[in-house]
Amino acid sequence: MKRVLIAVFAVFLNMMFLSLPAVAQAKKLETSSAQDILIKSEVETAVSMLQAIFTKYQKGEMNLVQAKKLGADLLRELRYGTEGYFWADTTEGVLVAHHFRRDVEGKNRLEAKDTQGTFYIKELLAKGKAGGGYVEYWFPKKEQSSSQPKRSYVFLFKPFKWVVGSGYYR
Repeated sequence: MKRVLIAVFAVFLNMMFLSLPAVAQAKKLETSSAQDILIKSEVETAVSMLQAIFTKYQKGEMNLVQAKKLGADLLRELRYGTEGYFWADTTEGVLVAHHFRRDVEGKNRLEAKDTQGTFYIKELLAKGKAGGGYVEYWFPKKEQSSSQPKRSYVFLFKPFKWVVGSGYYR
């Protein structure tokens, strides 16, 4: 009887030990799914704000240069949660607005590579132009030099020809 209990206990421990990675993976997927939904929703909200600005332009309340400046200022300052921010690149890869990379605004980032060799701007622009989507790449957090894995959602705001995005670190 003692051997049977030991065997049952050993099998139980093995099952618990072997299921831990699956539980961790499921938890990670659950968290990732929630974060995916959040960033997509936030980008859609930011784009709707750009649409409101564009509508003012269409009504003659401002010119296109003013509308784009107001849109860039909005994206640069808009936040959500504790770390959420936005950026926008033109469809040609020129950075229009970025929460903490003002030094790069106005520069073409099309050839930018992450630490893994991925042309992440090209991927972000392609997803945005294709109707929106998620891209994974490596990017440094604010005030850090080393890159970390990041997942972003991007969407094309056609009137300005801007691909607007936001993301989270994994």
